[in-house]
Amino acid sequence: MTRLAGQEPVEPHPVLSRFYREQAQRSSFVRRLFNETAPYYDEINEIFSLGSGARYRRRRLVNAGLQQGQRVIDVAVGTGLVAREAVAITGSRRNVIGIDVSEAMLAVARRNLGIPLIQGAAEDLPLGNECADFVSMGFALRHVSDLIGTFREFHRVLRHGGTVLILEIGAPSHPLRRKLLATYFARVIPFCYGRTLGKAPTQRLMEYYWETIDNCVPAPVILEAMRSAGFEDAQCHIELDMFRSYVGHK
Repeated sequence: MTRLAGQEPVEPHPVLSRFYREQAQRSSFVRRLFNETAPYYDEINEIFSLGSGARYRRRRLVNAGLQQGQRVIDVAVGTGLVAREAVAITGSRRNVIGIDVSEAMLAVARRNLGIPLIQGAAEDLPLGNECADFVSMGFALRHVSDLIGTFREFHRVLRHGGTVLILEIGAPSHPLRRKLLATYFARVIPFCYGRTLGKAPTQRLMEYYWETIDNCVPAPVILEAMRSAGFEDAQCHIELDMFRSYVGHK
């Protein structure tokens, strides 16, 4: 991970003691959690997004400037939900490389997409300098250990003129909408989809998701981390007071 001398890491949220005791345990917890839930993840995503996730992901990629023939690195590829849309836009599976810490997620992505895949962390990408035109990350920034270190890696692997797109969920600014979202995670989804999400790992994933959303640093902190890492014109587009897409350019 690239970091300036004396630079303190900027964490996306404080230590969540319900799940791990100290910051150093976060990465191993996240890897274990996603290894355990990989077989159910696509179904969970359909429930969360109410079937609209693919359209949203493709629209944000296009709006950020992704074009046919460009080389994409999809960080925290998971089961390949963002990468699938990137393949459709760029026109070739060879144009999209997926990176993830979870070997179980990579196994699902391999079955789903057949794109090049590498096991690795966002904070220390196992790739050379200036090897891509576009870096994407879908709903996983809350799981990294250091925002600036992560963004410096994204900046390093991008060519001059390249673009980074980060899709995230943020807690709504309006108190009522925030309460409704918390209720949706804690009560509505378990009640309606208990048979699907009744397994202990998936229940824990939902609980962890809400804790990271509710405790995540605000958009200005993320934008400042992007600028500190070298990205220009860093902006955040917010939809429905919840869905956030961060875009920056090298």
